[in-house]
Amino acid sequence: MTRVGILTGGGDVPGLNSVIKSVVYRATELGWEAFGIRHGWQGLTHRAPGAEPDPEYVRPLDRRGTRAIDRTGGTVLHTSRTNPVRMPEKDLPEHLSKADRPRFQTDEGRYDLTPLVLSNLEALGITHLVAIGGDDTLSYAAHLATQGVPLVAIPKTMDNDVAGTEYCIGFSTAVTRAKELINRQRTTLGSHERIGVFRIFGRNAGFSAWYAAYVTSSRCVIPEAPFELSLLASLLTEDRRNNPSSYALVVASEGAVWTGASVEEFGEADAYGHRRKADVGFALAEELKAMTGVETVHSDLTYDLRSGDPDALDQMVATTFANVAVELLADGVHGRMTSIQGGRYAHAPLPNRDGGARRIEVEAMYNTQRLRPRYDSRLGMPLLLGRPITG
Repeated sequence: MTRVGILTGGGDVPGLNSVIKSVVYRATELGWEAFGIRHGWQGLTHRAPGAEPDPEYVRPLDRRGTRAIDRTGGTVLHTSRTNPVRMPEKDLPEHLSKADRPRFQTDEGRYDLTPLVLSNLEALGITHLVAIGGDDTLSYAAHLATQGVPLVAIPKTMDNDVAGTEYCIGFSTAVTRAKELINRQRTTLGSHERIGVFRIFGRNAGFSAWYAAYVTSSRCVIPEAPFELSLLASLLTEDRRNNPSSYALVVASEGAVWTGASVEEFGEADAYGHRRKADVGFALAEELKAMTGVETVHSDLTYDLRSGDPDALDQMVATTFANVAVELLADGVHGRMTSIQGGRYAHAPLPNRDGGARRIEVEAMYNTQRLRPRYDSRLGMPLLLGRPITG
């Protein structure tokens, strides 16, 4: 029996349930069984090998049980940021005895539980795997592929920064929701004649902020282009002067930074080495208030953008990526990632985490003097703008 496992890792985004449902539907059409692996990669490390199927970590999926899940956001399989190849001791599963732990320990003082993952896949009879996630989740998928696991990955992140694809599930909904929230606050900003600073996710790449600014005709600051604080203050002052309602606004990626400053990080690093970034939106609002003498309003839009049900584009891409993934596995193609290249559905190599995130091409897409997206010379570009990915 061919049995496909499905898991979601990292942050949730709208559209994940559409992928899960569509994988189940297409797999059952082929006569395959489908199993949902819960809590991301943790489902394959914390389930005790050889034990009976534990519904906390693994559940069978069928058409009846997934019929309506695509109407809601989040992921019915739940998720985590578990990294099986670099797990800290405090996160080790209870079933792993202290006597067994040394054989999994690495030189970094972490634990590589890949042998447990492989053992669980074998015990569950999972012959194929569909892993849905961003760079971190997919980096471990790439590691599993080198161990001979037949898998196809599906990229998702509201940051839209996975290398090898022009589109990731969750991105369209995030930008659509950012547009709604920013436009909604215009009345308050205008009533009080203030400057609005809207913080959006984007640790390494500014796609979410750039596209939100593109559709709201706003200024934006992004990680790819450090900016002069005095220039931004001057531009926003100009915007207020030219606006009959006397307000201005800027959209800021969480990783944006102005010249002479740095984005501080705090807290414990997660399983993939990331620490939380200080709120650049709050800091920027305070600096702008001091420089312009105008009251500022800081709005953190981060989690609002990744919650709730998907828009039509995300649901369409999620459904299509799922079907492409199953077709690739059925054709014996694995160790790949579904993607959009040149505006077309394709598949690409699994992203190499050392290669970093896909980033905005500043010269082609961003006006560094006006701190806003470029709107010129778009003819011939893909629907989502930017230079097309090929190969």
